[in-house]
Order: sequence, then C-alpha cells, then structure tokens
Amino acid sequence: MDRRDFLRVTGAVAAAAAIPGSGAAGEPSAAAAAPPGSAPGVTPGWRTFETTTRAEVAIRSGPTRIWLPLPLTTDTPYQRTLGSLWRADGGTASLWIDPVYGAGAVWAEFPAGSPAVLEVTSRFATRDVAVDLAGPATSSPGGGGDLSRYLAPTDLLPTDGIVRSTSDAIVKGITGDLAKARAIYDWVVDSAHRDPRTRGCGVGDVRFMLENRALSGKCADLNALFVALLRSQGIPARDVYGVRVAPSALGYGSLGKGGGVVTKAQHCRAEFHVKSHGWIPADPADVLKVILEEDGGKPATDPRVVAARRRLFGSWEMNWLAYNFAHDLVLPGSTGGKLGFLMYPQAETGAGRIDCLDPDGFRYAILAREVA
Repeated sequence: MDRRDFLRVTGAVAAAAAIPGSGAAGEPSAAAAAPPGSAPGVTPGWRTFETTTRAEVAIRSGPTRIWLPLPLTTDTPYQRTLGSLWRADGGTASLWIDPVYGAGAVWAEFPAGSPAVLEVTSRFATRDVAVDLAGPATSSPGGGGDLSRYLAPTDLLPTDGIVRSTSDAIVKGITGDLAKARAIYDWVVDSAHRDPRTRGCGVGDVRFMLENRALSGKCADLNALFVALLRSQGIPARDVYGVRVAPSALGYGSLGKGGGVVTKAQHCRAEFHVKSHGWIPADPADVLKVILEEDGGKPATDPRVVAARRRLFGSWEMNWLAYNFAHDLVLPGSTGGKLGFLMYPQAETGAGRIDCLDPDGFRYAILAREVA
C-alpha cells in the first residue's frame, strides 16, 4: 500500500461518517486518514502497524453482506488511526460509524450469485500507556466528556440486581473510586479463572456468570465482569475490543502474537475513568491468561504473575489494535439482531448470520505487520 492512497484526517467522527465508501464494485476506497508518520500527535516512541483483513463467503443463499471492524475512529493516548483502504470484489462497500459509540466498520453488500469478498487494510500507530496512579494524571483528568454511555447498562452488562449486590459486597468499607476499582480488579483476579474451552473470547453475559457462579471464560467474559461491576458503583468503565498484532516486548509469550497471522488473536481490554486521572487502562483477564498459559501455567504467587497483576492495573503494552468500545450494535443493512460487541468479522446471507467464530468456514484471515 502506497502512502498516496491515504487521505488527510478530516477531524471528528461526524465528519468521518460523511466520507463516501466504494463507488463502483471492486474499486478501493479510503477512510479519512493521514500518511504514516505525518498524523498530528504521532511522534517518536510510537510504532506504526498495518493490518489486512480479507473475508469471503463461499456458500451463499440470496444477497450477502460482510462487516469488518476498523481501528478506533477517535485518537487516544495509546492509539492514532492513520487510515484504511478497502475493496469489495463483486459488490459495493461503504464506511459506517455507529452513532452511539463511534465504532467504525466497512460493510459490503453482494447480489445473489456474485462472489462475496471484502478486504480492508488499515494503518495505525500505537504507544505503550501507563497512568501514574500515585501522581498527577497522564491522560485527560476531570470530566472526560460525556461519560453517561459508560455508566449505562447494556444487554450483557446489567448494573442492577446481583451485579450491584456483588459490587456492594466487594467495596464495602472502601472509599474513593480508584480504591473501589482496585478492589474490584483484585476480586476478579482472585475469584475468576480463564477457561481454555470457551469459544472465541467468550460472550460476556455478566448476569449469567454471577447467577450461576460461573466466573470463568476468556477476555470478553472476564473484563466484562470487571466493567459491569464498576458501572454498578457509578464508576464509568468500558470494554475495548481489538486484536493482538505483535509479540510482547515484556517477555510474556501468552500476551502477544507473532508470525503475521493474527486471525484468532482477538482480545478485549478494559478502561475505567476517575476524575483525578481520567481514563485508566486495566486488564484482569490477561492476568488470568498468564496464570493459565505462561510457560505451561504458573501459580498466582509466581513473580511473573505478580508483576503482570501489578502492571495491568494502570498500564497496557500496545502490541494490540483497538477497534471500538461498542455494545448492542445494530449493523447497517443487517437482517439479524443486535450484536453484543463487534470484534470479529461478521457476515450474513439469505439464510441468516454466519458463525463469526469459524474463520475456516467463513474464510476470513487477518494479517498484521509493523511498518518501519
């Protein structure tokens, strides 16, 4: 991909939503973007990556639609989106921005009998992020804009009933949002476990987990539990859905992905907001991943687990691409129901929604590389 293929950043999400997608079938289109190395705020210390996602629906019944998630549509202290290109062989494709959370996706529609192939290439820059919890904020402290959406319940993340009573018990006698968040983080790490049998990254049905005392799963389950418990205490929190794109530079084999093919490397993280420090990264699910997978498994008292537990409350290593913070999504043109979250390629035919956790049957692949 040549730098000339990228367009200049236009600014806000609203402006990005107005950018047209592919006009003629098979012609590449570009989202609002800046050439790598020239985007505002991208300075030394940032790493630039490129991902290419290709999805094909081989068995079709009637019209076919494919949706592929894009990198964050707004800049953060840890990620700058540099742009995307896409092409829809045999169909037409458009950029879509979710009006509630600002989640971005390219979606394509293919007529019956036509090949159904959508390919999206994105560039983005990342840098490790750490918040000094004992000192001044390193992100944007204070109000943080409209936080109401990150306090509201969703279909999978309720904030009442057993969720509220559980969080009340966890934080009993504790004052201050930061201290409460730490207590909830520690409770999730101590009470839950990673289940390798879970399909994909899990479902994230928090009420089911608590009512059935099934405190297990993978990142979309475990970090959803953390987020819902925080929201029930009036602490803004959000899941951040994405995919690992590079090995860990910290020496954790379980917390990175190498080799270029990252098709099954999806990973959900979490953030919460306090007035004194702004948005704070966290990832209790990855602590449990280190316990289960690092060097064949380690006890919670192992020094490497202790170090990961300490580090993953307040910081992230950014060998990972963030897609969005969205829940309860209604995909454009979809005839199916709402999605709990958008982290995997999605597709539908006249026969209904295709299993997104079966990349062999769905025929999608995600490649990642670091751009020098």
